[in-house]
Amino acid sequence: MSIEIRNLRKTFGEFDVLKDLSLTVESGELLALLGPSGCGKTTLLRIIAGLETADAGQVLFHGEDATQRPVSERQVGFVFQHYALFRHMSVFDNVAFGLSVRPRASRPAKADIRERVMRLLKLVQLDWLADAYPDQLSGGQRQRIALARSLAVEPRVLLLDEPFGALDAKVRKDLRRWLRQLHDDIHLTSVFVTHDQEEALEVSDRVVVMNRGVIEQVGRPEDIYEHPASPFVTQFLGDVNLFHGRVGANHVEIGDYAHPLDGQAPAGKGEASVYIRPHDLEISREAGQALAAGTIEHIHSVGPIVRVELRRQGSGELIDAALTRDDYQQLRLALGDTVYVRPRKLAVFLDEGANI
Repeated sequence: MSIEIRNLRKTFGEFDVLKDLSLTVESGELLALLGPSGCGKTTLLRIIAGLETADAGQVLFHGEDATQRPVSERQVGFVFQHYALFRHMSVFDNVAFGLSVRPRASRPAKADIRERVMRLLKLVQLDWLADAYPDQLSGGQRQRIALARSLAVEPRVLLLDEPFGALDAKVRKDLRRWLRQLHDDIHLTSVFVTHDQEEALEVSDRVVVMNRGVIEQVGRPEDIYEHPASPFVTQFLGDVNLFHGRVGANHVEIGDYAHPLDGQAPAGKGEASVYIRPHDLEISREAGQALAAGTIEHIHSVGPIVRVELRRQGSGELIDAALTRDDYQQLRLALGDTVYVRPRKLAVFLDEGANI
């Protein structure tokens, strides 16, 4: 089922949480709402669910206006960050709860409830824990039970609010893969909220990057990462080095260094901010055609990646570069060495007031 958001506005006191926001979620896709705390992503999710009311705008499910439809009639499954399981109920009874409390006229027979619950427990690979209680489960197991419970009522839309936020890094990574596989199996229209960039990029079909109540960019994970639409998106998606330059005809100048833009040039000329990710910087001992020279101040090895921090000569600014271990060993870098950096790739945005 598709979801369409039209011109949503929401204010808490004098704070504009959502500012005339519009968005379409395609039927069967897994969409991530990504952004920092306070950007409006959870409020948007709650409005879709019917748990919050918008001040203006519409929510449409498969072309039908659901803006005023109560939660009970939206056929939405909601998964909370902190599981919200009933501690006094077994795993089986937690998953069966939404079916068991239905009015008698729409309540399935006990045998049907049991068959559906056990099928879902097998789907989340926890059927062997049907008689256990929440306190006996790990955090990852509890979250999978919470997901099974939301699926038991056969929702048309699945909404997840920071579903892995309360879990440790290893469990989060495992559950991300599991959620992606589960979605590929059931193809249920799903929207999940996260502030974790890696999580959004790894799991979703499309990513919506939000900031201060507006959408900065919507696109496939690879497009968002490779072609960010704004300085905010560029910086929010990972570490970057910031340089200041000037855009000319199909190139950007940073001091004495000129880099061709090859069709990536912004529309206009003038002063610009240039962003380069650490892994897009090449380190060399040769000075030719270098963006900058720097003195190595820190070397930090993390698994197959070696992070090198340089103090830029002249300005004193820090430059962060990331090398493979093989490249690092070939260069034989050491603290105090003077080296030179060149960008393989960069993102350029004209500054406000530039001659556009």
